[in-house]
Amino acid sequence: MTSRQRIILAVVGAGTVAAGVMHYAGTSPVATFIVAGLALAGLAWIVAFSTEALGERFGPGMTGFLQSTLGNLPEFFVVLFAINAGELLVAQTSLVGSLLANGLLVLGLTIIVGARVGEGGIMRFSARLPNDTMTLLMLAVFVIVILGAASSSNDAASHHAKAISAIGSIALLLVYGAWLSSYLRGDSAAATPAHGPSVPLTLSAGLLAAAGVGAAFVSDWFIAALGPAIDSLGISRAFAGLVIVAIAGNAVENTTALLLAAKGQSDLAISVVKNSVAQIAVFLFPALILVSLLFAHSLTFVLPPVYIASLALSAVAIWQITGDGEARAYEGAALIALFVIVATVAWFE
Repeated sequence: MTSRQRIILAVVGAGTVAAGVMHYAGTSPVATFIVAGLALAGLAWIVAFSTEALGERFGPGMTGFLQSTLGNLPEFFVVLFAINAGELLVAQTSLVGSLLANGLLVLGLTIIVGARVGEGGIMRFSARLPNDTMTLLMLAVFVIVILGAASSSNDAASHHAKAISAIGSIALLLVYGAWLSSYLRGDSAAATPAHGPSVPLTLSAGLLAAAGVGAAFVSDWFIAALGPAIDSLGISRAFAGLVIVAIAGNAVENTTALLLAAKGQSDLAISVVKNSVAQIAVFLFPALILVSLLFAHSLTFVLPPVYIASLALSAVAIWQITGDGEARAYEGAALIALFVIVATVAWFE
């Protein structure tokens, strides 16, 4: 590790501590918001650095899985806090926003960056993970669409949304476990650097774990400071959950994917984004539904029709663009445009 990298680690650590002190000392929400946001960006750099170091030892599948798992910790805690506070709309739109922000905005930006450094202006990557991810995403969308149809038609099944959501969550988790086991066993694309890994395994794994846990706490402080700003600006809860909370909660893997794409590591960059989408759809969402059964307010798969349509159409668009294992910059721009449209709708909710 270079002296410059050690300095960055020290600065990020100091910034994280400062954000915590400001949060618990009741400092101005605006100041806390800024410091916590900078701390999140610094933690994102640590995750990106650690992920790249691990990528020298493991294949992109395992590395992307580890990174996205730790990167999704902030989202888990943010939604859990929202459920406990009775903010079910924020919790739901936050999860939907995470799927759309990662699958449209971040993937689009990653494709644009990757295409710029790719040969012939094309970002090339293994097609297996995108196709697998779309299968998992469509499975989650299937449950959401079915419950949405039952709810809108006032079908008898709509009165049992909690039970159906719980059973559907268990089914999704079982499928995710089966896919993850087969995917990681088949991930044999580990890189073998000519000069050996630049960072010891224990150090890179430790930094990745510490950054993931740190991001969970900093995200909580970030969201706590963001609340007063939302109220003072008159921003809708739907927009806050779909855009602001979703992007803030996923800042770690968002930055990581872009940095990896800029370095030409297409498979690892796509792995980070796609693993995050798959985890949110068939692990994080159903896991939170099951955990919410212990709270006074329960989370379900029943969503407003506009977000059901957004998820279904986005899944089709993502599969069409990434299913062949290559993408161009304009296709990334198309995904970003879709996210902007959905965000605009949420703004007027």
